Amino acid sequence: MGLVPSTSARRFRRSRRHDEAGYTLVELLVVITIIGLIVALVGPRVLNYLGESKVKTAKIQIQGFTSALDLFYLDTGRYPMSSEGLTALVQRTAGLAAWNGPYLKGGSVPADPWGKAYVYRSPSEHGPYDIVSRGSDGQEGGTGTAADVTSWSR
Repeated sequence: MGLVPSTSARRFRRSRRHDEAGYTLVELLVVITIIGLIVALVGPRVLNYLGESKVKTAKIQIQGFTSALDLFYLDTGRYPMSSEGLTALVQRTAGLAAWNGPYLKGGSVPADPWGKAYVYRSPSEHGPYDIVSRGSDGQEGGTGTAADVTSWSR
C-alpha cells in the first residue's frame, strides 16, 4: 500500500470537487430575495429624490428667467407682454429698438424639467409678471412633485 492513491480514489475526489463547484438553487433564490428587498426599500426614496431635484431645477430656471426679465426691463423699459412670452428674451420683438439680447444663454427658452413649456403672464395678479411650471402632471395646482412651481411665493 503505497502513498500514491489509487486511480478510483483520484476519480472520486475529482468528481466530488466538480459537484461542489457553483451555487445551489436555494443560494441563488436567497440572493435574489435580498436584492429584491433592497430595491423595494431604496427604490421609492431614490424616485422621491429625483422628483425633488426636478422641483429644485424648475425653481432655479425660474430665477434665471427673473434675472433675464430684469435685464430686458432695464434695456426696454418694460417687461415682455403675455403675447410675446419668454421668447422675447431670445428673439427681438418688432418695435423694440433698445433690445440688447439675447438675455438667455443658448438662444432658446428651455422647457421645464418635465419637458413642458413654462407659462408666462404679464401683467399678472402677483406682480409685473408670473412664470409657472405646471409640475409633473402638467395641470394647474397639485401637490408634491405635481404641484406648480411659481415665480412668486405661495
